Amino acid sequence: MPHLSAIIITRNEAAKIADCLESLAFCDERIVVDCGSDDDTVERARMHGARVEHHAFEGFGAQKNFALSLATGVWVLSLDADERVSPALAAEIAAAIAAGSADGYKMPRQSSFLGRVMRHSGWYPDYVLRVFRRGRARFSDDIVHEHVVCDGRVLRLKEPLLHYPIERLEDTLSRLDRYSTAGAEKIVASGRRVTFASGFLHGFWTFLRAYVVRAGFLDGREGLLLAIANAEGTYYRYMKAWLLARRARAGSDTDGGAVKK
Repeated sequence: MPHLSAIIITRNEAAKIADCLESLAFCDERIVVDCGSDDDTVERARMHGARVEHHAFEGFGAQKNFALSLATGVWVLSLDADERVSPALAAEIAAAIAAGSADGYKMPRQSSFLGRVMRHSGWYPDYVLRVFRRGRARFSDDIVHEHVVCDGRVLRLKEPLLHYPIERLEDTLSRLDRYSTAGAEKIVASGRRVTFASGFLHGFWTFLRAYVVRAGFLDGREGLLLAIANAEGTYYRYMKAWLLARRARAGSDTDGGAVKK
């Protein structure tokens, strides 16, 4: 039985999957679950020794739980395609799971934005639980912003997980659209009340929190761009939720009117 399995979910990650898998060479098993890439993601993943499976996308939580169901190792390491494990972190992970002092391990995540490592803005240290004993943890069922739920003791590692989510401004725009849509669906599904003003108020607070409260101004020009991007993402998330709820109400009123006739 493999000792450590790595799992990754992908869609159109041809530019990043090779580097990600190479950083996981220390793992006994590497599994990629793809939801329909139309670039070379699948081919490149197989070229770098990963087992590749297809699964229709039903949300980030559900997708990662499917990937988890394929793992056979005693321990599981979950990564995104834009993340890398440094040799120092790999050694620390190996030592941690050999000791087995916990059922899960969090690590600080060091993220870059437009080529700059962000030390503030709420992006660091950003501890994420990525290593866990199989059978003692699973992913939440959230459509977006899923997280690992571990039934057991969780400890922290020291070495950072390297994260390269946004390298071009164009990536920011496409990411905002995808994540705001998923976030809006999550808000509507929760039954939370959203008004037309919600987008403005939450967006403004998001900017202040990132740039002022979390000292994003210390991250230079990139810190300002990030704060604006975060605010935009929040604004669009709530406005999309408001529009979805309005359409749902309009549909309900129409159905009701049809019944009355």
